Amino acid sequence: MLDWRTAKLPHLYYGGDYNPEQWSEEVWLEDMRLMRKAGVNLVSIGIFSWAVLQPDRNTYDFTWLDKLMNLLADNGIYADLATATASPPAWMALEFPDTLPIDENGVQYSFGGRQQYSPNSSTYREFCARLVRQLAERYKEHPALAMWHINNEYGCHVSRCYSEESAAAFRVWLKQRYGTLDELNARWGTNFWSQKYYSWDQIQPPRKAPTFANPGQQLDYARFMDDSLLECYLNEHRILKEVTPDIPVMTNFMGFFKPLDYFRWAKHADLVTWDSYPEPKGGIPVQPAAAHDLMRSLRGGQPFVLMEQVTSQVNWRRRNPVKRPGVMRLWSYQTLAHGGDGILFFQWRQSAAGAEKFHGAMVSHTGDENSRVYREVEQLGQELRKLDELVDTRIHTKAAILFDWDNWWALELDSKPSRDVLYLEQIMNYYQPLFERNIAIDFVQPDSDLSGYKLVIAPNLYMVKPGVADNLERFVSAGGTLLVGFFSGIVDENDRIHLGGYPAPLRKLLGIQVEEFDPMLPGDTNRLLPSDRSPLTEASCTLWADVIRLEGAEPLACFAEDFFAGSPAITVNRFGQGRAYYVGTQPEARLLAELLDSITSDLGIEAPFQAPAGIEVTCRQAANGQRYWFVLNHLAQPAKVTLPAGQHTDLISGRVLSGEADLPATGVLVLRAGSPV
Repeated sequence: MLDWRTAKLPHLYYGGDYNPEQWSEEVWLEDMRLMRKAGVNLVSIGIFSWAVLQPDRNTYDFTWLDKLMNLLADNGIYADLATATASPPAWMALEFPDTLPIDENGVQYSFGGRQQYSPNSSTYREFCARLVRQLAERYKEHPALAMWHINNEYGCHVSRCYSEESAAAFRVWLKQRYGTLDELNARWGTNFWSQKYYSWDQIQPPRKAPTFANPGQQLDYARFMDDSLLECYLNEHRILKEVTPDIPVMTNFMGFFKPLDYFRWAKHADLVTWDSYPEPKGGIPVQPAAAHDLMRSLRGGQPFVLMEQVTSQVNWRRRNPVKRPGVMRLWSYQTLAHGGDGILFFQWRQSAAGAEKFHGAMVSHTGDENSRVYREVEQLGQELRKLDELVDTRIHTKAAILFDWDNWWALELDSKPSRDVLYLEQIMNYYQPLFERNIAIDFVQPDSDLSGYKLVIAPNLYMVKPGVADNLERFVSAGGTLLVGFFSGIVDENDRIHLGGYPAPLRKLLGIQVEEFDPMLPGDTNRLLPSDRSPLTEASCTLWADVIRLEGAEPLACFAEDFFAGSPAITVNRFGQGRAYYVGTQPEARLLAELLDSITSDLGIEAPFQAPAGIEVTCRQAANGQRYWFVLNHLAQPAKVTLPAGQHTDLISGRVLSGEADLPATGVLVLRAGSPV
């Protein structure tokens, strides 16, 4: 495996997207001065510069990029050099309209925005390959080149295309997956609604139809388009690895982004990078914390880089408030606290024209170092220079949440018992109480090796693929604790029902049978009454109710109302050396927190140390065992934190702290843990 942390830049990365093609060269020189002053060591360049690099189909012009690369090298700043293929130029749309994507209604997209390409256009892929080879050969030995940045935010605007070229590619993909039409018809259940196919040419993408499409077809098209976009990436990746095998290659992800299975994509990247844009006035940033954890988990705990965030405000929401003073710094440290090794922004200098001219930047429209935003940027950059010892330190966890893109796609297809059951909402129902208790979480796939964890949580494991039930049984039998949410174990990998009583593949493990389920209407509730020896208290529940029959499990709480009053709602089953819990409804948050508190307490899963509510505490650990604690105050007022025994050095200020530590509002400590005195 290539070590992306090359000797060129053995520091925390700091910088942003740099678009000097929008500015005169006089401004470039001022940019270099301001970058050095702010501690910038890495900039992403060329992301949207295809039209400047290639003015027509046969001409390439790298004059400005040569000057820029040399200028960066002269100033000790490295380049995350993009392949520029994210937005094809106007000449391509005009001369090769087959490159433009088609929506599900058969309408062709037009030139004038960005990302206007069909992932299955052979013409688009060929022009990409030519440009990438030109870039790779030209800059392969350049001293400023630190890494390659392929395309940008794949699938952000066009995640699916329904063109004839895509339809033909889909049929090829299906032949490779199923081999025969008989197998495909069986997997899709095409005897329903007279959908049986007698030739491959009869199969189309799931374009606009009068009513529900075939769910097997919909699910496979999601997989196919994920593969199509990945093949676009690999089309460029293969060239870069051929020409520059020792230069790291990546593309920027977007956290919990539904169209792309990032576990699959991350296998083909030397490092994970992602773009984070949470609502700036949304309180404690739980969602980006979870996304950081997901990004860290994609490559087995390897540190990631935050490739984009905003200093102040974005431009694309209906209303775009600024981040308050100190929030950008605080949230940047949250990135490091969850395993990040770099912090970059979109963008360096705020644009004077174009659709993103009101998007915040490191240098605002004032153009100098006197703005509040730049002063915060400079402060953060100077602080990060003191944190080199954090590079490649890791986060160690004993709890994990199963996350599976196939489950996400299948669960949220239409024609379900309830369209209100949303995958990310259910994930966050379990993540948030653990986050609030500062318990570190990994995200893992259902077929991952689970032996390193004490607790595994599976919210809405709707799809159980071959081998997954066996994997979960091995984990629990060996002493692990599994917590499964409702509407789990329902279908196979083609969205066909697992027959034999819900949740058929998990019945033995959970010790229950779900006889039927009752999705609740908006406003409907039920009550949950704890059993005699339960650690839970009485609470309400909403959204869903399973009618459960015990097959060896014990009830922890029962429903109090409706025809299934008295039947179990939350159960636990001893299986081998471990336990398997089942939650057959959506309890109010308080009760779910009680259940998780009881389980983590029994398992000895704890925070690095205790802190008041609103204070985030995480721990990163070096290979030699040295621990580093991040203490982040998300409150709007100062707070006190009692530190573990010993003397601990704050890497930002250099102070040695012990006993109680004071944190101002939005305050941050990065502590090198000392030994108890």
